[in-house]
Amino acid sequence: MDLKEFGDFLSSLNLKRYRELYKAIKIVEMDLDKNIQAIALIYKVYWEEKNIISFDEFYDRYKTDKSELIETFRKKIQMCEICFYKGLPARIYRTWTSIITQIHAGYVAESVFGTGTVYMSEYLDHKGTDFQVKYKNKILNYQVKKKSFSRERRIENIPKTRLAGEFINIDYEVPSEDYFENPKKKDGSFKLPYKRFIENKNLRRLENGFVVFTENIFINKKNEIDLK
Repeated sequence: MDLKEFGDFLSSLNLKRYRELYKAIKIVEMDLDKNIQAIALIYKVYWEEKNIISFDEFYDRYKTDKSELIETFRKKIQMCEICFYKGLPARIYRTWTSIITQIHAGYVAESVFGTGTVYMSEYLDHKGTDFQVKYKNKILNYQVKKKSFSRERRIENIPKTRLAGEFINIDYEVPSEDYFENPKKKDGSFKLPYKRFIENKNLRRLENGFVVFTENIFINKKNEIDLK
C-alpha cells in the first residue's frame, strides 16, 4: 500500500455518519486496561498488514480478538452490559481516527524520505513517538499533537525513558465543522480559526472532512539534512 491508496481510503470514509453515531456517546471514558487497548491492532492492520478496512470491520476484528478480555474488564468496572457495549465502539472510534491520521502522516513522510525509512508501533507510541524516521544516519521522532477546543483528545504518553534521536512535534489545529460550513463573519471576512487553517500549508482537508498532512513539513526537514 502506498500514500495514494491510503489517502483514497481516508477520502472514502463517511465521517458524517460516524459523527452522528458517536459524537454524543461518552460512556466508556475510563482508562482501559492495556490488554484491551486498540492501538497495537490499529498499527498491525493499517501499517504492518497494509490492510484497508472500514472502522466497522476493524471494530468487529477488535471485539472478536479481545472478546474475553473486554468482558473481564467490563465486569471489573461493574458497568452494565448494555451501557458498556454502547459506549465502547465510540471510545475505540476516537482512538481509531487519531491513529489513522498518524499513519497517514507516516505514509506522507515515507513518500518524502523514501521507502523503508518510517517505523511505527505500539512500542514507539508508548515512548512518546507516533512514528520514527531513519534517514542518512539521523533518527527523527515525530509526535502528532492536535490542538482543539474539543475535550475529545488522546491522553499523551509520558515516556519514562527517551528514545535516541531528535524529537519533532507536529502541532495542528482543526476548526470544528461549523467553521467550514459557515467560514465568514457578517462583514465578509474569514473567521479566525478558518483563516488559520487555510493559511497552514502543512494541512489539507479532504472532501469528506478528513484533515491530513501535506509533504511540506517533511520536505523542509529532509532538505535541512541533505544540505549538511
